[in-house]
Amino acid sequence: MKPLDLQQIGNELAVKWNDGSEGFVALEQLRRACPCAGCKGETDIMGNLYKNPDQPLTAKAFELTRIITVGGYAIQPVWADGHATGLYSFEYLKHVAGLK
Repeated sequence: MKPLDLQQIGNELAVKWNDGSEGFVALEQLRRACPCAGCKGETDIMGNLYKNPDQPLTAKAFELTRIITVGGYAIQPVWADGHATGLYSFEYLKHVAGLK
């Protein structure tokens, strides 16, 4: 399933999917679910998780400045605090939005 349209409406991201369904995800929830290695950590070959200490997020961390489509499989949100390394696969975006 792929998003046909992504629009910021207030403090939420509205997603219209190609199967006709629609969903909303709060921008704060989207940012806190960032899957990048800096936010979620990295696992080595032995299964050990390496993660930076949690950093407090400012209000700018939840302000979306734009969304980049990556190939035909993901989106890359760009946040007002400069963070832009998270690639949200369409499947992961569905999960974060609470859709099955």
